Amino acid sequence: MSRPDGDWRAAGERIEALIAAGTTGGAAGRDRAEELVRLVADLYGAGLERLLELLYARGALRDDVLDALAGDDLVASLLLVHGLHPYDVRTRVEQALATVSGDVELLGITGEGVVRLRMPAAHGGCAATAGPSRREIEEAVEAVAPEITATEVEEPAAAGPVIPVSALFARLADAPGPSRANPPGPSRADAPGPGRAGRRTAPAAT
Repeated sequence: MSRPDGDWRAAGERIEALIAAGTTGGAAGRDRAEELVRLVADLYGAGLERLLELLYARGALRDDVLDALAGDDLVASLLLVHGLHPYDVRTRVEQALATVSGDVELLGITGEGVVRLRMPAAHGGCAATAGPSRREIEEAVEAVAPEITATEVEEPAAAGPVIPVSALFARLADAPGPSRANPPGPSRADAPGPGRAGRRTAPAAT
C-alpha cells in the first residue's frame, strides 16, 4: 500500500532531526548516525538499480514507464540520489524550466556543472508580465539537478525609450507645410473681378 506524499517528506525531515540529535553523544555519536543512514541509503540504491536492470532485461523499461518513473516526485528523488534517473541533466533542467516558466531560455550547461539561463525580455516596451522570480527558477533547477554547481541567470537587455504620442504630435506640428494664412492658389489681385470677366476692349478709331 502506497503512503501519502506527506509521509515520505516527513520521514526525510525526521531522519535529519535524528542525525542532529546524535550530536548530543559527541562526534562519535554523530558519526555512527551518519554511517547508519549512509548504509541504509546504499542498500536501497542497490535495490533500485537491480530493479531497473530486471525491468530492462525483460523489455519492460519502455519510454512510458521511464516517463512515469521520472514524473513521480518520490521515485524521481530516490533515482537522483543514487544517480539512476533516466534523463540527463539537460533534459531535466529543460523540463523544470517549462514547468515554472516557458519563456526562460537555457543557454547551456558548462563542463563544470554551471547552468546558464536567460530571463525573458519585456514585450512592446512594457514591463514583462508577472512570472516566477529568479530564486524560484533557481530552486526549480536545483531540485531536478542536484549535481549542478551553480546557476547563472542573464538578465535581458534594457529596452530603448518609447516615443510618447505627445512628442509625435509635436513633430507633426513643427513639420514644414503650406501656410493656412496664405493658401495655395491664384492671388486675389490676379483674379477677375466683377465686370471684368468677358469684357472686350474696343478697337481704337482710325
